[in-house]
Amino acid sequence: MALKKFKPTTSSQRFKVVSALDDITAKGPEKSLLQPMKNSGGRNNTGKMTMRSIGGGHKQKYRLIDFKRDKEDIPATVKTIEYDPNRTARIALLFYADGEKRYIVAPNGLKVGQEVISGKGAQPDVGNTLYLSEIPFGTVIHNIELRPGQGAKMARSAGSSAQLMSRDGKFAVIKLPSGETRMILQTCKATIGNVSNTEHNLEVSGKAGRTRWLGRRPRVRAVVMNPVDHPMGGGEGRATGGHPRSRKGLPAKGYKTRYPKKASNKYIIERRKK
Repeated sequence: MALKKFKPTTSSQRFKVVSALDDITAKGPEKSLLQPMKNSGGRNNTGKMTMRSIGGGHKQKYRLIDFKRDKEDIPATVKTIEYDPNRTARIALLFYADGEKRYIVAPNGLKVGQEVISGKGAQPDVGNTLYLSEIPFGTVIHNIELRPGQGAKMARSAGSSAQLMSRDGKFAVIKLPSGETRMILQTCKATIGNVSNTEHNLEVSGKAGRTRWLGRRPRVRAVVMNPVDHPMGGGEGRATGGHPRSRKGLPAKGYKTRYPKKASNKYIIERRKK
């Protein structure tokens, strides 16, 4: 995984830093695993704009990703490592021994031709999916389930990973990318390794047009609006607008929005770092 910089032949090239895509091994996706994607442009069913700054963007198709890894005890060979426009991580195309094809989120270090497997008794190697009850302590994991059979919900984005700290009764103690430590049932699955494309956070678009390709329209800052449009608008000159808050008046920084009686609170041992 490497980054590519450009000579400053234009203003937009000067700061542009993008992925070199040297880990991609396929020119196109597997057609049997594609689904059409319809963009809303930020409009609801009546055509009213309910979300600002959304619209346009390049036409995309959704790649069906196997987050459950429920094809147990059947080995699969990694056929390709591919780019996915719908996520920050790379994806890997698996050819199973029984002939089925599936996409998974590619972990860092997964190579074409490598064999992966999921289920009980699998080795804790990169790309293999095991139950939390069988993973050794201190192992770096990703694609973690919250409920058995639900499919991966945590540590799925580029470069992210969690760590199995210990086990307590029927629960495993996991340290998440945010710094939060929480308990998850040992009957849940997780995949070994950390997610690929670790240098994604270092990429710089270089120009506004690249952001438009992603379907994001220009966004007006709150402090330059009029008082009728935003609580932080108005004032003479460059006024800061007081305490940062949303368009509806909710404080934006440091305000706790989590419901204090949420049922899953009892599974959190240590909250994320502030």
